[in-house]
Amino acid sequence: MMLSPHSPRQNHLLAALPPSEFEHLASRLELVRLPLGDMLYEPNMQLQHAYFPTTSIVSLHYVTESGASAEAAGVGNEGVVGVSLFMGGNTTPSSAVVQTAGYAYRLERSVLQAEFNRGGFMQRLLLRYTQALMTQIMQTAVCNRHHSIEQQLCRWLLLTLDRIPAQELVMTQELIASMLGVRREGITEAAGKLQQAGFIRYRRGHIAVLDRTGLETRTCECYAVVKKELHRLLSDVR
Repeated sequence: MMLSPHSPRQNHLLAALPPSEFEHLASRLELVRLPLGDMLYEPNMQLQHAYFPTTSIVSLHYVTESGASAEAAGVGNEGVVGVSLFMGGNTTPSSAVVQTAGYAYRLERSVLQAEFNRGGFMQRLLLRYTQALMTQIMQTAVCNRHHSIEQQLCRWLLLTLDRIPAQELVMTQELIASMLGVRREGITEAAGKLQQAGFIRYRRGHIAVLDRTGLETRTCECYAVVKKELHRLLSDVR
């Protein structure tokens, strides 16, 4: 019998749960495939499920009335999509769209809310993660305002690499430009410089990272701030 390659423990939040609390949720977690571009929720829509990504990455972004958009944060195997469900808001003005296809475990909102309201380890874990997510959102805002497109691209690439096992991303320049809220020409120029330096190899729709250390030398402090804060908040939850 072939074992399933999927496990809820591939999500770091679910993996951090004590055995007793994990078993309490395990039968309610539903494995779902998330195709590229799938909309998990739209602005002001009542959320029905929370999603714990394992191999997928979900972009939380805002679209203006003119149609322009920018990513506020990304959620991969380190987190959960749907924090408004347990924070009491239920809806949000932003959207959640699958940026990298893969899998996630879905949990009904009533189950998540009941588990959160029990006030145990799950509640403390989700509150810590929410603070880490807020840090990512604030750092993204600062980065988009004060740092170069090349630095933003390096930050975005590094955060994406942290969430997937591969070193090659299936991603168009148009989509990256939309995520960062910049013109496609800016991404083309920045990617060209990184490729010329030997850090990445780009062909249409695919970005292969050849030198991660090189990307880290070109990015701004925002990447390290987000990574350090996530580790600080989630490494000692009791």
